[in-house]
Amino acid sequence: MTRLIKGRGALSNPAGRFARRDVEPLEPSDAAERVLTELKPDRSRSIITTNQSPDVPFSQSINPYRGCEHGCIYCFARPTHAYLDLSPGRDFETKIHFKPDAVKLLRRELAEPGYRVSPIALGTNTDPYQPVEKQLGLTRAILELLLETRHPVTLVTKGALILRDLDLLVALAESNLVSVNISMTMLDPELKRRLEPRTAGPEKRLAMIRELSSNGVPTSVLAAPVIPAINDHELEAILARSAAAGARWAAYVLLRLPHEVAALFAEWLQQHYPLRAEHVLGLIRQMRAGSWNDARFHSRKIGCGPFAELIRQRFERACRRHGLNQQGSPELDTTSFQKPAPESGQLALL
Repeated sequence: MTRLIKGRGALSNPAGRFARRDVEPLEPSDAAERVLTELKPDRSRSIITTNQSPDVPFSQSINPYRGCEHGCIYCFARPTHAYLDLSPGRDFETKIHFKPDAVKLLRRELAEPGYRVSPIALGTNTDPYQPVEKQLGLTRAILELLLETRHPVTLVTKGALILRDLDLLVALAESNLVSVNISMTMLDPELKRRLEPRTAGPEKRLAMIRELSSNGVPTSVLAAPVIPAINDHELEAILARSAAAGARWAAYVLLRLPHEVAALFAEWLQQHYPLRAEHVLGLIRQMRAGSWNDARFHSRKIGCGPFAELIRQRFERACRRHGLNQQGSPELDTTSFQKPAPESGQLALL
C-alpha cells in the first residue's frame, strides 16, 4: 500500500531492475511526516562525463550529485540509482551520493595535456542546485574553478539556490563563459507541489529568470517535461511569462518514461489524478510509438504522432509571438581557457 510522504514525490520504493532480491522497506509510522535525506560520499575517480549524442547541445557534463532531493516524479535520471543497488523510487530522492573530490578531479582533468575545451554542462542528470548544495557547496566550488580557468559552462536548474552564485555567474557572463536554462514545468503552484515537491515555486523561477537576465547572464527557459493532459495547456503561458521576465531562448521536451520511471509515474497518476490517469497514459503511448518510452535520438525529445506534432506547432508559434529564439543559441567563448596549475604546484616550462 502506498501513501504520500511530505516533501517527497515517489509513493513507493520498488527495487531497481538489477536488484537480486526485493526487500520490503519499513514505512514511516503514521506519526512521521517526512523521510530524512541521507548523504553518502561518492569516490568517483573522474568527474567529466562525455557523450556523442547527436540530439544534445553539449559533449561533456558534470553531475556533482547522484540522486536528487527535488523529488520530481518524472525524472528520467531515477533509473540510475539502480546501478547503486538502490531504488529509483524514494531512495533516489532521499539517498544522495555526493562527490567530495569534484574540484580536485576537475582540476586534474582540465590540466591534462590532451584536454580539449568545450562547454561543460551542469544539471544534465540531477539538479546542481538541489537543497543539499546549500550545505555542501560543490556546485559553487566547481564554478569558482571554471571562472579561474576561464572555462565555458552551461547550467540547467529549477533551484532558487542559483541566485546565491550570482556573483560568479555575472563574472562568467562578462567574459561570455556561461548560459543558464531555468526549467519551468508549470505555473500552477498546486501541481508543482505534487509533481516537483522540493523545487522552487513557479513565481520564484520567474524571479530567477528576471534576476539573471537583468544582470547580463544569458538565460533560457526549458519547458520540460510537457505532460499531456497534465501541464501541456500551460505551454503558451509559460513561454509568455518567461519571455516577459527576460528569457531570450526556449526549448521543450516531452515526458520520457524510461525503465522504472514508467511504473512510478503511473502510480503517481493514480494517486493524484485517478479519473485522468488512463487518458494521460494513452496519450503518452501515442506520442511514443505505442510504448512507454522511445529512446531513439531526436524522437526521444519531441515524440511522434499527431499530439506531438501539435505540441511542436504550438511551441514554435508561441516562441515567434513572444520573441524567443530570434537569435542563435549563445556561442560561449572556448578560446580563453587557461589550464590550472598542476596539483604539485610545479609550473610548465612551455
